[in-house]
Amino acid sequence: MPPEASFGFTKLIVYDLEQLASFYREAYGLHALNRVRDQSIGGEEIDEIMLSEDPKAAFGSLVLLRYPGRGPSPSGELILGFTTDDLPALLERVCAAGGGVHAPIKELPELGLRVAFATDPEGHLAEIVQMLA
Repeated sequence: MPPEASFGFTKLIVYDLEQLASFYREAYGLHALNRVRDQSIGGEEIDEIMLSEDPKAAFGSLVLLRYPGRGPSPSGELILGFTTDDLPALLERVCAAGGGVHAPIKELPELGLRVAFATDPEGHLAEIVQMLA
């Protein structure tokens, strides 16, 4: 019998770790839980910050990872997903925190939702979904 497995977290490779950690705290209300330094992946030094919605969580569901020896990563490598009960207000918060609107709000009544796409300060995409009542 194969071992059980479940999804645990997403690691987003970033260049400016401090700026992006601040952005995800301000824009999406995530809390920094832990920081890992002086470790490596395959011999390459890393620096990472674990973030979660729950400030008391054991580990983060979004991990921002920086390779100090590398330059900026290309954007488009993944799309983060967030949900909200007030899409316009969250887009305003994203912009106030230094991000931007990549695609404006689109109504999808056949799916019972509306959606928009936003960027963080390095251009990583987030799809933000609001369920319609």
